[in-house]
Amino acid sequence: MSTGTTRTALVIGGGIAGPVTAMALRKAGIEATVYEAYPGTADGVGVTLTLAPNGLDALRIVGADEAVSGIGQPLVRSEMLDGRGGRIGELAGPAGLPPSRGLWRDELCRVLHETAAAQGVDVRYGKRLVGAEEHPDRIVARFADGTAAEADVLVGADGIRSTVRGLIDPDAPEPLAARLLNFGGAADIAVPARPDSSYFVFGRRGFFGYWVQPDGRTAWFANLPHDRPVPAAEARAVPASEWLARLREAYARDEPARDVLARTDAGALVVLGSLESMPKVPTWHRGRMVLVGDAAHAPSSSSGQGASQAVESAVQLARCLRDLPGPPPGAFAAYERLRRARAEKIIDRGNRTNGSKTVGPVGRTMMKLMMPVMTRTFLSPERTLGPEQRYTIDWDAPVAA
Repeated sequence: MSTGTTRTALVIGGGIAGPVTAMALRKAGIEATVYEAYPGTADGVGVTLTLAPNGLDALRIVGADEAVSGIGQPLVRSEMLDGRGGRIGELAGPAGLPPSRGLWRDELCRVLHETAAAQGVDVRYGKRLVGAEEHPDRIVARFADGTAAEADVLVGADGIRSTVRGLIDPDAPEPLAARLLNFGGAADIAVPARPDSSYFVFGRRGFFGYWVQPDGRTAWFANLPHDRPVPAAEARAVPASEWLARLREAYARDEPARDVLARTDAGALVVLGSLESMPKVPTWHRGRMVLVGDAAHAPSSSSGQGASQAVESAVQLARCLRDLPGPPPGAFAAYERLRRARAEKIIDRGNRTNGSKTVGPVGRTMMKLMMPVMTRTFLSPERTLGPEQRYTIDWDAPVAA
């Protein structure tokens, strides 16, 4: 139960961070309502993602781990291949941890919303935030449909293009786009693969990832180098059939990407534009407003930690609001102190991983020669993933001011 002075919260955004934040706040004794701009639980944007053990552990705190464990696929290792199907190396998860889970974003959103609703969280759809007014004792949110809502605090869980981030700091940086186009889908084929492994192919012209689902389809994503960043709207203006033809041509000499793309229907192709991440956001909170998830710290999807970091931040924010008295900036400062360094370290790693996806023929050869040594030394699972995936939150421990 909350010993702080925050009693009510408006949570803006109903993707992944939003419902988890509301569940965590509710567990802390704070009434939270979620306001989602879109009319349903997922806007159709996004393909596959990974929840790491640290993210699953944070979901356990809010009572959502069992529901999430009922979907997706456990993945205990990543195997790296060249375009000919040759093995470059393998990276297992740190010993003693549960497997990561490979999920579809829309399915994860659906399960989180169902779990939040079962816990009594109110989610209101079609509520696009356009402004907020701060008062000495409350904050009032204004929505595009002319309605308003008020509470003690407003939490921006509204993603990489956060409206709340702009309200907190009009000079906040914009997302950064890499020169890597991002696509995904599911193919009506089961390529040879271990059922508990994800695969990463350093192809001749692009990077390709996949795993085989229990239903016999192959879930995949492709990162294709491009001469300039392409916004999502521009990419989606190109017919999916044209993009699919380009992908098939680019991966025509790579196994098993060639076969996977041949069995992918253009109607199921997800076109995302360039891979995006946030530069380090200088201001996470102001007054009664604060950011969580991608609104504050959006690593590249190459990190495999975006969803897990959003869940961690939701839980830590709730702990701080539970334990620290107002005005809210005191709790918000403690939350930022707990989260910023860890989140930004993962942003840096994701950016380095993006760079490895564009290595040329010489780089791929060197990687194949050196990978066995690297995975036993500085790329060992414990050194590479241990600090990220062994992270746990002690919900019962009080937060110090």
